[in-house]
Amino acid sequence: MTAQALAGALADDVRRRVFAAIVLGDADSPAVADRTGLPARQVVTATRRLVDAGLVTDGDGGLRVDAERLREAARTPSPDRPAGEPTADRVLRTFVRGDQLVGLPAQRGRRRVVLAHVARSFEPGARYPERAVDEVLRRWCERGGSDHVTLRRYLVDEQLLAREQGVYWRIGG
Repeated sequence: MTAQALAGALADDVRRRVFAAIVLGDADSPAVADRTGLPARQVVTATRRLVDAGLVTDGDGGLRVDAERLREAARTPSPDRPAGEPTADRVLRTFVRGDQLVGLPAQRGRRRVVLAHVARSFEPGARYPERAVDEVLRRWCERGGSDHVTLRRYLVDEQLLAREQGVYWRIGG
């Protein structure tokens, strides 16, 4: 079950009410109808759709939330983003204010997102003396989120900037 399927199954108000009643312990359709005040036919239809979606099981013990399927859906990454990896926009909102760093992430993947953003301060292919690179990076560090020397080293280590004989240039596009 994907997060999209989960959201789709719970997008309907009647299904949400039925699901909530089952979560609260109502194990059969009459009990759900009693708790929700919904007509029995709506309860049966909503329950069937929740069962089809995999959110609810209807076995010997009556209606129950399939907690394992919910946990599985929560752990399953969406196709556009690997598990546990926040979006670039979220990382940038956390660590960048305007054109200044408020911090530098400890996790390499997040740090790489921030560094790639900072690297856009340099034109691809243009050559910069170390002094010019330091001047640009000092502006990024004015809020104390890092220091320009550390930032420069990370940019080179992550191969976002290249360095040769005191001259730097942005790698890639």
